[in-house]
Amino acid sequence: MAGSAGRKTVGVSRGLMMLCETCYTHVVNDKLPDAKNFVADFETLLDRICPGCTDINRPLIDDMAGSGE
Repeated sequence: MAGSAGRKTVGVSRGLMMLCETCYTHVVNDKLPDAKNFVADFETLLDRICPGCTDINRPLIDDMAGSGE
């Protein structure tokens, strides 16, 4: 199971999403986070992250998917 060591975070509407260094770099290079490190486009964020980041954030992703946001 993946741990949180070495992970960076970005804010989403329901909390903080932990990302590996590679995914964090891709997300920042794609200019998804704003000046406060908040990502408004959750769907695009999900398209950019690896399966490991998806797995570690599964409870948050499921919560957001069920919230209708």
